[in-house]
Amino acid sequence: MGELTIGVLGSYGGRNLGDEAILTGLLTDLRSQEPNARIVVFSRNPDHTRTHHPDVEAVPWEGVSRVDSAAVLDRLDLLILGGGGILYDREARRYLRVVRVAQERGLPLLTYAVGVGPLTEAVDCGMVRETLTGATEVTVRDEESRVVLEEAGLLTPITVTADPAFLLEPEEFPARLLREEGVPDGKRLVGMSVREPGRAAERLDVDAYHRLLAQVGDFLVHRIDADVVFVPMERDDIRHAHGVLSHMTAAERGRILHGDYSPPQVLGLMRHFDLAVGMRLHFLIFAAMADTPFLPLPYAGKVFDLAQRLGVPALKGVAREVEGPLLAEVDRLWDERDTRSEAVAQRVAELCEQARGTSRVTRAVLDGLRSRNRARVSA
Repeated sequence: MGELTIGVLGSYGGRNLGDEAILTGLLTDLRSQEPNARIVVFSRNPDHTRTHHPDVEAVPWEGVSRVDSAAVLDRLDLLILGGGGILYDREARRYLRVVRVAQERGLPLLTYAVGVGPLTEAVDCGMVRETLTGATEVTVRDEESRVVLEEAGLLTPITVTADPAFLLEPEEFPARLLREEGVPDGKRLVGMSVREPGRAAERLDVDAYHRLLAQVGDFLVHRIDADVVFVPMERDDIRHAHGVLSHMTAAERGRILHGDYSPPQVLGLMRHFDLAVGMRLHFLIFAAMADTPFLPLPYAGKVFDLAQRLGVPALKGVAREVEGPLLAEVDRLWDERDTRSEAVAQRVAELCEQARGTSRVTRAVLDGLRSRNRARVSA
């Protein structure tokens, strides 16, 4: 019997370390279940995907005609949509255009710990409801995504699991790499993650939030004598890190990383930090996995959801008026870092187990496909 050919469609292609972390976790999971499967990744930058994952085939999907999409989809036994936050207004319709062509050809669909929302536009709601109604299994990465799908009118059963990044294993991040980035030895280090407002935080006043994070940076320099290390999760984060640094009175104690690091390396990097403060979801996931005390700055529901699931305090939003409470929360985090550690580690273990729940759902779908193929071959 021929091996299965599995397609994976998501926001892949190197623009964002979080998305690459998701792809790495997802592919590791698929390989453990189907070592000989042919895996085709629909990528925004196929060259990047092939370079970083040499054991997959990478094909473009943006701007590709229905005919060309169909030619690739006809070779597949299964299409996996996800993971990551891809089903939201104006973006969902682009991914689901490919899904629709797949479903017209009778191809089974599985959503893999996908993130959903905000979803208010009629076109996107309709396409999400229509395509996911026909899915073999629907798994989402958080409770908020399940609620958004139910509000969009999806009646199909939805399984809440966790982000595939929780399946990653860390790679060592040698101290020499930090030295090469200009980070001094022997200092306390605070990791910080900032990002552009983006569609998830369009109402964010950029200058005000740069000033707010600069206050946090200065506070930590003076409170615990730390250097602040900005960790860009995508290229545009560098610009925003410079924006924060420009408002810090202790700017000489800040460093922005410029190296091109893999998700497992960034997970390993987290172990060098005494504390982490940040906006990017996967930066916070990595901090939690590395047992580094962290404070989320929720700019979107997915970050708030993570904070709730890990039982860590999170202030609603990153507006200027939260400066006092935010600094008080940072202060408390430092004082209580050891006592909080055990509780967070327990919650992280639970989320890692929930991430494996996506794997169990996927395994059942793959077992069904193999049985069907065997029956077809023996008929």
